[in-house]
Amino acid sequence: MCGIVGILAREAAAPQLVDGLKRLEYRGYDSAGVATLEDGRIVRRRAEGKLRNLEAKLKSEPLGGLTGIGHTRWATHGAPTESNAHPHATERVAVVHNGIIENFRELRAELEAEGASFTSQTDTEVVAHLASRALSAGATPREAVRETLAKLRGAFALAFIFAGEEDLLIGARRGSPLAIGHGEGEAYLGSDAVALAPFTDAVTYLDDGDWCALTRSSVEIYDDAGAKVKRETVRSSVASVMVDKGAYRHFMAKEIAEQPEVVGHSLVRYVDMTTGRIRLPDGADFDFSTLDRLAISACGTAYYAGLVARYWFEKFARLPVDIDIASEFRYREPPLAPGSLALMISQSGETADTLATLRHCKAQGVKIGAVVNVPTSTIAREADVIFPTVAGVEVGVASTKAFTCQLAVLAALAIKAGRDRKVLSDADEQKLVAALIELPRLMSEALHLEDAIEKLAPTFAKAQDVLYLGRGTSFPIALEGALKLKEISYIHAEGYAAGELKHGPIALVDETVPVVVLAPFDPLFEKTASNMQEVAARGGRIVLITDAEGAKHAGETFATLVVPKAFAFVSPLIYAIPIQLIAYHTAVFMGTDVDQPRNLAKSVTVE
Repeated sequence: MCGIVGILAREAAAPQLVDGLKRLEYRGYDSAGVATLEDGRIVRRRAEGKLRNLEAKLKSEPLGGLTGIGHTRWATHGAPTESNAHPHATERVAVVHNGIIENFRELRAELEAEGASFTSQTDTEVVAHLASRALSAGATPREAVRETLAKLRGAFALAFIFAGEEDLLIGARRGSPLAIGHGEGEAYLGSDAVALAPFTDAVTYLDDGDWCALTRSSVEIYDDAGAKVKRETVRSSVASVMVDKGAYRHFMAKEIAEQPEVVGHSLVRYVDMTTGRIRLPDGADFDFSTLDRLAISACGTAYYAGLVARYWFEKFARLPVDIDIASEFRYREPPLAPGSLALMISQSGETADTLATLRHCKAQGVKIGAVVNVPTSTIAREADVIFPTVAGVEVGVASTKAFTCQLAVLAALAIKAGRDRKVLSDADEQKLVAALIELPRLMSEALHLEDAIEKLAPTFAKAQDVLYLGRGTSFPIALEGALKLKEISYIHAEGYAAGELKHGPIALVDETVPVVVLAPFDPLFEKTASNMQEVAARGGRIVLITDAEGAKHAGETFATLVVPKAFAFVSPLIYAIPIQLIAYHTAVFMGTDVDQPRNLAKSVTVE
């Protein structure tokens, strides 16, 4: 959730860049910087820590120029030092970047072999060198950006300025959001409308895969195929608020779309992107080899995140896991051994039942861990060790991005536990971490299913009952899919382990019942496919969510939604997106209050 601001101004750019960056402080960051063009040359000022440090540097070393880019960075590759702060630059190009460049190591090695000299540990600096290399070979700035984008793998947003090009600002979006601001004789780029609010209320949101070339008098937008396109310009009402819906109809839609970005930023708190190893945040390091058992407790969607985590901890760390709904935990009075860790999962950190469970465990002398999105919350304050998620503010009552961020953090913790307990080798760890690093890109690709899912909404809206089926880690995602549909569309839905179909739920199946099947093509696929045939034989409308290989082997369905192929370990985060979109578009079609469904509250602070 780093912040990006770019400006083609009529007055000094640097103070305006800082003003825009201040609007993005809510996203969190640990360094900041700006670059402008002075007499056609790229000049930069960067500082560790908060924006006040950058402002102090600009006061003592002012920057001139009417063209510039600015950035607030949350450290991913490399520590939060001045040398790693953005913008990164060569003599010919400067760039700011939000996201992860998955193949930066190969690109860096290639560039270094050609004589490029790097001054940071970041993945971003390869982008500057790639563009600079293209320019040196005779490419125009637009051509250089197009060539550079073709070499990058990952999910990201980028903004470029070029030496000697005072009337050019180029941006690109692949996975992470980026918006264009329109002014009178001025043009802007920003991470969202909040960043652009000091300058303009006329905003164009780039679609995924778009890149744009801005001048003070023109806007050119190209899609990922290189075709020139037009995108709608809207009026933003974000004058003083810090979070808005942007181009989305509902906060829930925006929060679903933000998942590649926020999952990436949660991961970089736990993954050393340079070495491909797990590295827990400061203050959160924990030795899982000291544990005999793990006791997980949570409510609602967070409980389903814990159910997925149980598979991970037991498989990759051979650590036995007990999991309870928090509202039942202390009434069951389970015995708690000193060698246990009680792990609480909560978005708000204020969930009453989870907090009561925490205190019950603490009273029995058990160490407490907390996976929370609000580090100042009561659960965070009372826990012994905090494992923060970085979902940002989640406005929609039905949790989406908080859920996938919880999964990302729990996945990293399971790998750490496997290493601590000597179950996973170095090679195992790097293989699993590599799968985590790919997640933002794969989740971004899964979002492309939205149009197909929207067309299914009338089918779900007509149903009185919907079944969701899955095996392994897909079973908790089936439970979550059913919960989402119930929460916002008010349609009765149930999630089941696919193997339980014949033990009762199959009695519900007829031609009026949609059955959503989550089935990655893995060792469990054939068994799930057999359950699908049982549904088909009774006229049930199968909506299959699988990958390309699964689609080839599935047989006939009512609809098949194909998500990108991924390592089975991370499939729950990818499959979460289509089940969220099914619930969202069904609710929109039915006209319910998507962001504030009846009878529900965002944070349940009473029993």
